[in-house]
Amino acid sequence: MDRILSARRALWAIVALLLSSAPSLAAATVETGRIIAEENCARCHAIGRTGDSPHKDAPAFRDLSQRYPIDNLAEAFAEGLNVGHADMPEFRLTAEQTEALLSYLQSIQDKSRR
Repeated sequence: MDRILSARRALWAIVALLLSSAPSLAAATVETGRIIAEENCARCHAIGRTGDSPHKDAPAFRDLSQRYPIDNLAEAFAEGLNVGHADMPEFRLTAEQTEALLSYLQSIQDKSRR
């Protein structure tokens, strides 16, 4: 009986540890997405919560949800995004990079404009 009780306590300790680390994992994913946006997109797009896009035809990332459901962009990122403004470069992201970038995009959407 003591073994069962010890095993249950250990299991709950593991569950608690995983749940407590989930927010930090999510924050790390969002930060990774911000870095991806900064390295690949900031020369044309406003990638933050404020500011204008350097390229007049490039939408600000905080407003993308007004044009597209953000989650629908996953396939485009994975297959090679070749849309947007006419001189937008084509690039491909890994599944992990796509998840990170989408997490970042979700985190900055201007919900007041929906």
